[in-house]
Parts: sequence; C-alpha cells; structure tokens
Amino acid sequence: MPTNFVQELRWRGLLHDIMPETEKFLLSEPTKGYIGFDPTAESLHIGSLVQIIILMHYQKAGHIPIVLMGGATGMIGDPSGKSDERNLLDQKTLEKNCKGIQKQFEKFLDFDPSSINSAILVNNYNWMKTYSLIDFSRDIGKHITVNYMMAKESVKKRLSSEVKVGMSFTEFTYQLLQGFDFLHLYKTMDCKLQMGGSDQWGNITTGTELVRRKEGKKVYAMTCPLIKKADGSKFGKTEEGNIWLDKSRTSSYKFYQFWLNTSDEDALSYIKIFTFLSEEEVTEKIEEHIKAPHLRALQRTIAEEVTRLVHGEEEFIKAQDTSQILFGKATSEAIQKLDRTTFLELFEGVPLANITRVQLKNGIDIVSALSSETSFLQSNGEARRALKENAISVNKKKISADYIIGEEDLISNKYVLLQRGKKNYFILKVED
Repeated sequence: MPTNFVQELRWRGLLHDIMPETEKFLLSEPTKGYIGFDPTAESLHIGSLVQIIILMHYQKAGHIPIVLMGGATGMIGDPSGKSDERNLLDQKTLEKNCKGIQKQFEKFLDFDPSSINSAILVNNYNWMKTYSLIDFSRDIGKHITVNYMMAKESVKKRLSSEVKVGMSFTEFTYQLLQGFDFLHLYKTMDCKLQMGGSDQWGNITTGTELVRRKEGKKVYAMTCPLIKKADGSKFGKTEEGNIWLDKSRTSSYKFYQFWLNTSDEDALSYIKIFTFLSEEEVTEKIEEHIKAPHLRALQRTIAEEVTRLVHGEEEFIKAQDTSQILFGKATSEAIQKLDRTTFLELFEGVPLANITRVQLKNGIDIVSALSSETSFLQSNGEARRALKENAISVNKKKISADYIIGEEDLISNKYVLLQRGKKNYFILKVED
C-alpha cells in the first residue's frame, strides 16, 4: 500500500490546493500522476526543482510518476502567471530541449521498467501532432464553455485593464490543450492525478472537468505553492540570470554558492522543501541553527543536500573545496584541481598577464613573476620585501624568494595564481 504522500507534502510546506478526497484516494491504491514541463530550454532551472522533488516524493510513496514533456504545448506557451506572451519555439528547438531535459530526469527518478512503480516519460507532441483543428473543436472544445474558460484567473489577469498586451487566441486555448493531455493520459494510461504549481490550478481543473464531462469519471488534482524569497524577490534568479540544473550553464560551484547564500528566513523553509531529510532531522538542524546562527548550519546543510541531489557526490566535493578557496582555507592541491570554468568564475575580474609556455618550461623566478613580467608589484625591491615578509603565495602555497614557477604550477594547464596577503590576487595565463 502507498504511504501518505499528501501528509509528506503538507509538513514540508509543499501543499497549496487539493481537490476533495484526493488524499484518501491516494492512500487506497498506487496511482499514476503527472506533472507537465514545457521545454523552453535544454535544461531545467531550479524553479522546476520543486516539481521534480514532488515527483520523487510521489515515487517514494509507492505511486507511479509520469513526466510529461510539452513538445506540443511548448510551441504555444502557458499564459499562467505571465503578463506577456512567450516567444514561440520551432519543432527542431523543442526536440533538442526535450532530449536535454529527459537526461536530467534520469538522475532524479527511477525509470527501470523492472521496478513496480517505474517512472514514465511522455511527450504530448506524439498525440497532438496528427490532431486536426476540426477534430479538436468537435471532440474537446464543445465540452468546455467559453464562460468556464474566461473565469480562470490566468485568463482574467491577461484580459484586465492593467495588462497592456491582450491575450492571443493561441494562449487562450492553452488550458484546453492541457486539459486534453489529462484526458489522453487518463484514457491511455489510467492516470488519475495531475500536479503542478499553484499558478496551474486553473489549467489542471479544466482537465479534471474535461474528464468528468467527456468520460463521466472522477480524477484528482493538487498543487504546490510557488516558491518566493522572504524579501519578495523571485526565487532562483540572480543578477546573472537563472540558476540552471545543467552544470555547463551553472557550475556546481555557483550552484552550491546560491544555496549557501540563502537568508536565514528562507533557509527555514528551504530545508523542508529542497531536502529529503526527515522531520526529526529537519527539527534538529533548525534547533542547531537557532543556537548558533553565525555558523549557518541550515545553509550548509541545504547547499550540501541539494548539490548532491542535482550534481552528485564528486561535484559537491569539488564545489565545497572551491568555496573553501574564498575563505583562504583551501590547499594548493585543491586549487590545482580546479577546471578552467570554475577557476575563471572564482577569480572573475582579477588582473592577469600573459606568459608563453616556453617561458614556463624554462622556469620564471618569482621576483620577475611579481614585478617585471606582470607589474603585479611595482618593483623588484617591493617583490623581495613582500617575499621576506612571507606575504607571497603561488596557488595558495607560501613560497620563498628562490622559488621558480614551472609547468607543475599550472591550474588546468593554463593558469598560475599569485597572491599577496589575503585579498590581492594576480593571474599568469599561458598563451600557447
């Protein structure tokens, strides 16, 4: 028998709206339930992470999660929560995006067909591509009135006087298309639950109504709250843009740092939402944090758990080691393990000078590296004084005046990091 999925979401603060009798129904039998994802990019960002985690909880509770890729609906764009119409994507782009996102889901859900509740991935393009407008109007459109559609908040908002740009017919039909998805999954897979963010409630209930009117059957719906920061700013956004789940778009170091820099207020809710720690473990961590907030136990736990979840153990360790560099606690070995992308992110804006590989093969004495070759320090005399004061490091390792920089000092076969004191950095970059 399934465990209480709804109760799990409730204590974690992940339950917003729920159709009556849904909880009771989900306790009665293993059930197929789905969440839709529009493939607007090759990678999902952390705004989608809540939905992914809900599907993971769903599978852990003994149910069968369905990931619906919006290969068709992604061509239109969901108006829910939007004040402007989305850019329309072509089929080639959507296919590429779907493939990228599918790979990501394989890290989070069990798709092993031998599992009792193996996850399922579908693409609504497969059942919409041959459906004509006439068929859709006759089979779907006649069952839902315009009055019903106009009453939805997503529609009313876009038609209000506050919004300068109105709603196109394309967007207006979106809720019918999403409703059709639910109907199709119900008829072909016996799927009886749709989940999503709270802004999707209108679209989801259109689906439940369509199944009721067309099939005479009851299906269920529930939503989770949209995650916002305590200060009212948008979750998952930084000055640089989205925090992506793909490490080629957002490095594991930046990903880890995002969670590490969470405010105390946000951390109190994020520990429940984004980790799989038990209620007892969460309570312990919160109590630990309250006793010594300066140690940031909550933020460290969240950063560790979520980075492990998304990027794996190896990338978490790398991100953690990289973070230590910022606080001057990293070893020279840790510095030299950095890849180029992470190194440049970490030391963005640090001045640099180019050297040749031939120079490095021959060896560059540290005094020249600090002054005549780079102008990091004003003169050879200043360089020698700094060395005498034990103030100079190469790749975070204190060195003496007779030190020779060679190829063995290269970070990612490209860089050498010079440092005076705690905060003054300079980079030697090898030009081949």
